[in-house]
Amino acid sequence: MVKALVDNPEQVSVSEVEGEQSVIYEVRVAADDMGKVIGKQGRIARAIRTIVKAACVKGGKKAVVEILE
Repeated sequence: MVKALVDNPEQVSVSEVEGEQSVIYEVRVAADDMGKVIGKQGRIARAIRTIVKAACVKGGKKAVVEILE
């Protein structure tokens, strides 16, 4: 989903850190693409987090999405 938003899709990487009650997704993008992933006033980042949280509800875990350079 994030690769479709950025100019450098080859520099996008997603890692998953799983705990007992939560899952943390670390999304790494190029510094030039940070604004495109976050969006105006964080709207795109908020939408990404909402989609991921909805998908994790089925598994009974809490999801956290971190956007990093």
